[in-house]
Amino acid sequence: MVPSNITVFMPSVLTLTGIPGLESVHCWIGIPFCAMYLIAVIGNSLLLFIICSERSLREPMYIFLGMLGATDIALATSIMPKMLGVFWFHLPHIYFDCCLFQMWLIHTFQCMESGILLAMALDRYVAICYPLRHATIFTHQLVTQIGAAVTLRAAILVAPCLVLIRCRFQFYHTTVVSHSYCEHMAIVKLAAGNVRVNKIYGLFVAFTVAGFDLIFITLSYIQVLITVFNLPQREARVKAFNTCIAHICVFLQFYLLAFFSFFTHRFGSHIPPWIHILFSSIYLLVPPFLNPLVYGIKTKQIRINVLKICCSYTMPFPHGAM
Repeated sequence: MVPSNITVFMPSVLTLTGIPGLESVHCWIGIPFCAMYLIAVIGNSLLLFIICSERSLREPMYIFLGMLGATDIALATSIMPKMLGVFWFHLPHIYFDCCLFQMWLIHTFQCMESGILLAMALDRYVAICYPLRHATIFTHQLVTQIGAAVTLRAAILVAPCLVLIRCRFQFYHTTVVSHSYCEHMAIVKLAAGNVRVNKIYGLFVAFTVAGFDLIFITLSYIQVLITVFNLPQREARVKAFNTCIAHICVFLQFYLLAFFSFFTHRFGSHIPPWIHILFSSIYLLVPPFLNPLVYGIKTKQIRINVLKICCSYTMPFPHGAM
């Protein structure tokens, strides 16, 4: 951003640029983004429907998977409508308070997704390392408490980011947000004041959530893999490994994209802005898009129920049936 002596006092409206440098192809970029969004919503909705309707899937692993699907739908929906408005309909303006609310929603759902991935890793750790104690440890009451704790942790940790922007800054260098959605650091960089506190708190939240979750997820899966490879029977090893492979794939794609986006935004000054913003946008859409595909393909119970639904719609009715 070019320094300027001109400032704006408490702007009521901000302008999202989309992806700077790629404005001429915004309409084309919106097509795969929209396709990923539709697949994410339909796929995760189907997962939720199967988990809610099938009594045999009322187990902690599938309940956590349902939580992840609901979070994915909410995360994608908090981003895509406005992003497509910028790409397709040239509607870049957004009210300042709405922008802050979108920022809070996006980062809250990101933190929730990380917490749910941790809960799923701990569930697999107990199920494989201590199978006889799994049912007594992961009760429905504990699962409910974990879901509430994950939600409250995310909402409480992200809320101060919103308050710090609203209460600390009155003057802004510009009202143009060089991003396709309202991201924390993209808004903070607009302020004509000392933004150190905001940056420090943003780093604190990122490392508190992602750092804590990543450490325990990694340790859980290391212990799971050690236990799996020490099983005496090959069939048992394959079955146990197959129950974890989908979780490991989702875990890797979520955190690899998250850390790439995080570090390029703060330390990648040599990276062209359009690359960072494009990957930031992809990062928020890829997990909701891939999660139902990964779990649908790698989880036998989900796959069987999807096939049942497809067969029920494609099978012809008997002659004379009403």
